[in-house]
Amino acid sequence: MTRARTTADASPRAGGSPPRLDLARLPDVTAALAERAAEHDRDATFPFEGFRHVHDAGLLTATVATRYGGPGAGLADTVRILRALGAGDPAVALVSAMTLFTHAAQARTPDWPAAAYAELLAASAAGPALVNALRVEPELGSPVRGGLPATTARRDGGSWLLTGRKIYSTGAVGLSHMLVFARTDEDPVRVGAFIARAGSPGLTVEPTWDHVGLRASRSDDVVLDSVRVPVDDVVHLVVAGDTPGARPDAVTGAWNALGLPALYLGVAHAALDWLTGFLHERVPTALGAPLATLPRFRTAVGEIEAALLGADTLLDTFAARVDAGDPDAARRAGAVKVLATRAAIGAVEQAVSLTGNHGLTRTNPLQRHYRDVLCSRVHTPQDDSVLLALGGSVLDGAAPGSRAAASPSLTTRTPKGN
Repeated sequence: MTRARTTADASPRAGGSPPRLDLARLPDVTAALAERAAEHDRDATFPFEGFRHVHDAGLLTATVATRYGGPGAGLADTVRILRALGAGDPAVALVSAMTLFTHAAQARTPDWPAAAYAELLAASAAGPALVNALRVEPELGSPVRGGLPATTARRDGGSWLLTGRKIYSTGAVGLSHMLVFARTDEDPVRVGAFIARAGSPGLTVEPTWDHVGLRASRSDDVVLDSVRVPVDDVVHLVVAGDTPGARPDAVTGAWNALGLPALYLGVAHAALDWLTGFLHERVPTALGAPLATLPRFRTAVGEIEAALLGADTLLDTFAARVDAGDPDAARRAGAVKVLATRAAIGAVEQAVSLTGNHGLTRTNPLQRHYRDVLCSRVHTPQDDSVLLALGGSVLDGAAPGSRAAASPSLTTRTPKGN
């Protein structure tokens, strides 16, 4: 059986190889991002120089498959990378995550047209080449909850003409390639991700992003007015109703569910670092000693550390299991996201409550960490969807008592020697 087009399952290495991955540079990259994170947050400016740091350490292309000349990093390494980037600047971490996820998906299932992916790899070798999928629309919301996009693709000779508006387009001003979720004007309607290039005629980024958190992510609107895309430059073009790109497979969903909480745990670790420094430096006159010496604060810091340790361990463990091909870990990744994001938010909230006015003062970073960590709730899969599915699997999937009987950890063992 022949294919209608050639996908990038060969080795499109033209244009050079991506930078060498150097995980040893993670602490230095974190520090470099942190130096300007407050400035970019205050001014809501895109951290272009931050992505240069990430690129130079080979982190933006960590998940490029070995057959394309990349290091082929898995989810466990990606979790480690995003946690470090999130501690420096979560806006950089979020856009980097979208790029890493794109390359990881291509490594698993080579669906990009060969020429288009070779072009992306060449751009990635030359400098930061950021990619994101633009899915959300004013009326539709997120397609993961169902529905067809209003953005249309009309065939015009050897091209598609894209017309529509995408909102919450994270990193839009800095993207090299945009995967635009759109419907065709055919009968039957097909849906897919059309590969639009930055700077294409008819493509405009409108500066609409005015958010409490992740202000430097520049998640602006993208307006498309007959934007021309080569006819073969489409990923997952299927008859409407199948929409695999809108409802991802379990492994793709696990990358999203485990990768994104990692960057917010990075935010929580940055908050804890600031808190510990503050508690050592703050010496109230009446006390005559640092707040760090008081049992109340020592216990509270211990609670934060324990919560983050548990969340980090859970993420790392499940990421490694997904890398090993464990389908159960992939299916349960959404529940891990709920636990990890709640731990991250709770840790920063507790830090704020311990420091009072100091923690909410704009000159201190804790208020920024708090605003940023709250954004963890909006990412797919969202808590209500995860918990509804998880609760249903418990209530509908087993008779009373059977779960306990089947659990290895609850199996009764006869003590030896009795």
